[in-house]
Amino acid sequence: MARYSAERKEAVLRKLLPPRNMSVPAVAKEEGISEQTLYNWRSKIKQKGQPVPGNKPTSEQWSAEAKLAVIIHTAPFSESELSQYCRQNGLFVEQVKAWKEECLSGFQLSAVEKKESKRQKRNDKHEIQALKKELRRKEKALAETAALLVLRKKLNALWEDNEES
Repeated sequence: MARYSAERKEAVLRKLLPPRNMSVPAVAKEEGISEQTLYNWRSKIKQKGQPVPGNKPTSEQWSAEAKLAVIIHTAPFSESELSQYCRQNGLFVEQVKAWKEECLSGFQLSAVEKKESKRQKRNDKHEIQALKKELRRKEKALAETAALLVLRKKLNALWEDNEES
């Protein structure tokens, strides 16, 4: 099993990350490192919280987790630090800001959705109660109708017996 220096490993990983975003098989072929090793390295830096685009060629196609990792990583940055980070990682400042806005709007939507779900739950509860009430009424009417039919049959049977006698 080959051992790679930290510098070489970092240089190889930079090829997988923005702005180059090379595919794992391409880097493996170019560097002579097995694909599985590169996948392992990539998953380890992903676990550390570094945004890793995976097999998506552009940053707009990154997974939600990778975008969120960028937002979290860049949250404390000033405008100049954000610009420098974006240049190093092949991103645009506008992209990162748009991703942040999408996250915030998602949180705002979740609050609205929660209120809507409560309202819907209340409406459903009232509808269920009304349907149960109607069902009870119809069951009583059905039982009454069945009783009347039974009585009619008995009455008809009695009339027939009387006519025969």
